[in-house]
Amino acid sequence: MQKQELISAFSHNHQTFIHYIDRLSPDQFIYKPDNKWTPGQHLNHILLTLQPFPKVLSSKEYIAEKFGQTDRASLDYDTVISNYMQTTRKAAAQYVPGETVTFAQKPELMVAMQETMEQTTKLLNTYTEEELDTLLLPHPLLGKMTLRELFYLMSYHPMHHLKQIDQSLGF
Repeated sequence: MQKQELISAFSHNHQTFIHYIDRLSPDQFIYKPDNKWTPGQHLNHILLTLQPFPKVLSSKEYIAEKFGQTDRASLDYDTVISNYMQTTRKAAAQYVPGETVTFAQKPELMVAMQETMEQTTKLLNTYTEEELDTLLLPHPLLGKMTLRELFYLMSYHPMHHLKQIDQSLGF
């Protein structure tokens, strides 16, 4: 995937998730099946995973200095997703949502997610194809990944959670 296609997939999939959550009734938003997350908790989780990006992406120099660069080719989308599916898929502690996410919190979370996604997209646009393939960032389950690989995963992530919500609500 080239940069613009990657950014488009990232944005589209997060928008799809936002629109899905926005249509849920209060009862659906707080529905908690069998010790799984509620849709509200999924929303909070997605937001928590996005929040580091505006700060870290604002400095290419910081990324290079703190996390390094690689000269290997980026893995393709299917390989990244396959590698992710082979992990525990358990969220690191800093990305686990609070015990309860109320329907009253929904508007604030939705606005924060929209703003964070837009900031991230804007910053991603400042990166070259080469920078996407050479700069590294850490992922809690997969280790250091190129920016391209990480955003393949971040593009997949909201759809993964949307599918889980869809199944728990019986849609």
